[in-house]
Parts: sequence; structure tokens; C-alpha cells
Amino acid sequence: MNAVKPIKSVDYLMKAGLAAPADRAALEEVAARYAIALTPVVTRLIDRADPDDPIARQFVPDPAELVVAPEERADPIGDHAHSPVEGIVHRYPDRVLLKAVHVCPVYCRFCFRREMVGPQGLGTLDAAAMEAALAYIRSHQEIWEVILTGGDPLVLSSRRLREIMEALAGIAHVKIVRFHTRVPVVDPEKVDAALIAALKASGKTVYIALHANHVRELTTAARAACARLIDAGIAMVSQSVLLKGVNDDPDVLAELMKAFVEIRVKPYYLHHPDLAPGTRHFRLTIEEGQKIVAALRGRISGLCQPTYILDIPGGHGKAVISGNSIQPTGEGCYSVSDYRGGVHPYPPAD
Repeated sequence: MNAVKPIKSVDYLMKAGLAAPADRAALEEVAARYAIALTPVVTRLIDRADPDDPIARQFVPDPAELVVAPEERADPIGDHAHSPVEGIVHRYPDRVLLKAVHVCPVYCRFCFRREMVGPQGLGTLDAAAMEAALAYIRSHQEIWEVILTGGDPLVLSSRRLREIMEALAGIAHVKIVRFHTRVPVVDPEKVDAALIAALKASGKTVYIALHANHVRELTTAARAACARLIDAGIAMVSQSVLLKGVNDDPDVLAELMKAFVEIRVKPYYLHHPDLAPGTRHFRLTIEEGQKIVAALRGRISGLCQPTYILDIPGGHGKAVISGNSIQPTGEGCYSVSDYRGGVHPYPPAD
């Protein structure tokens, strides 16, 4: 079946042949807590004959999401602890997150902000909240980079994006504007001339961090959308999550990273899954992840090597976990050093 509309309910999942009737009650319970959305592009990518399809695993809800492990938490990377005003997360000295919107075109089942996004989430910043967020950026001269995230900022209209970029253009100390998005993959036709023009601002260098986890997501249409952005002078990097049952194989991961490079998207971050509620079925151990990433060395070009990182729970920032910043302490526990020299337990102690 080719979907003609986005799938946003269990009923539509059933009609599309993406969920078993026996799971309806459990999936309704999942849907009551976590948003569901699949674009037609994503729905068409799913191989219904494959019970382990890596695209379905990322986007189709699973009763396993109802199982919350003791170490999981609603705000696994500490956004709230570093939010001085609504819509701003200021965790690192020279950059801030600007969370203009908490809506996405698709909802990843492993999302670390799954308690905040969707129709029942934090919503979109209103005019007053956006102005307060921009005023914070203006008042902090150390902010060199603004990262628009959320939610997916490219769900906003071209007009709204243009307004945000025009406001940032007037802040001299901001030099870099980065957008974190799945839109070129899950809704590539939205990347049109109006949207591309809206992303540009005088005196700013614009980057797009594209989220994709499996090479099948990089369809012909997705590759064309990336080409339109890059040809317009917008640099692109990748971000992926190392997910059990999706890309936890050196060959699968190598194919994805090589495809990024082929379409002029520089591999950037490979995230260890965060401790979001109901996501234990996606997580490998850190040792398993380290072995997979180590297997990429020598297998693919240095251009294709991502940086394997852990976002330290509690808002302490990212640690490179293919290096010496993480050490086992026994029984599946680790000590992780942050960029300031602090040492933290992982999983965090209650």
C-alpha cells in the first residue's frame, strides 16, 4: 500500500498493514504517551515482508516502549537543567540550542525528547517567547553558534524560518546557524527554493545536520534534496544513532557513512542511544558499540568515519566514547569524563 496521507494513529497503522491487530491495545497505550507520525515517503520505504525491517523499527510504535528501565528518564540529556529561558538550552559556552518548535514530520521511537515533542508536547514558541529567546542570544556575546532543533525546525513555514534568520542576521556575534533535521529524508519535496532561500542570512554560515540511520533512507529524492541545499551553498553534516536492529553491524554502518560522503554530507556524530523512557530495546552496550565503530577503521575512508559519542546524562555534555573518556567500572557501569574534566557515572546513580 502506498500511503497518500501521513500516518498519525494506530487505526491508520492497522489500515496500512504496519501493525498486528493483536497489538492494538498495547499500541493505543503507547500512542497515548508518545506521538506517532510517518510520512508517505517513510511508509513506502517499509518492507512489510521483513519482520525486522530497519525502517519500520525506527518509526512504527512497538509495545516494548511501555517497558521503562530504572535508568531511563524523561529528560535524559538534561535540557531543562540548562534552559535559562523558554526555548533556549545553553550547555556549552559558545553555542545554544534554539528550540523553536516541538513538532516533527516523523517521530522516532528512540527519540531522547519523546516526552517533549508531538501534539501533546511543548508546542511552538509564541511571539513573546521567541523574542525572549532571541534577547537572550543578543545579550550573551559568547554565543558564536545557534542550533535550531526541537522538534524539527524545517517543519516551520518558509516565512517563519525567514523571520528567525532575519532576527539572527542582526546579532553580530552569531556567526554559525545550524539546523538539525530529518526533512530532506522524510519529506524531500519540502526542500524547495523558498525554503532554501529562507535558510540564508547575511553574515551567517549555515549548516544542516541531517539525521539518517540506514542507507535506505537516502532515496533518490532525498539525495536530490541534499544536492539542492549543498548547491545553494549550505554545508551539510550527518548525525546518526547506533541502534540495535537498525544499523548495529559494521557493514550496514559503513554503507550508510559512504553514502553520506557520496552525496557531499560529511559524517559527523554517531550517537549512543540516550536513556529515554521505553527505549531499552534499541540500546547496545557501550562495548558492543565500540567494537562496531572500531571495525570501521581501515574498512572505509577517513572521510567516512563518524565520531562515536555519548551525551552524558544530567546535561554534562558529550563524551567521545571511542577514546579514553569512558572507562568500565564493573557490572555494565562506567565512569565518563566530560569536556570540563568532571567524572560521571553511567548509568547515573539515583
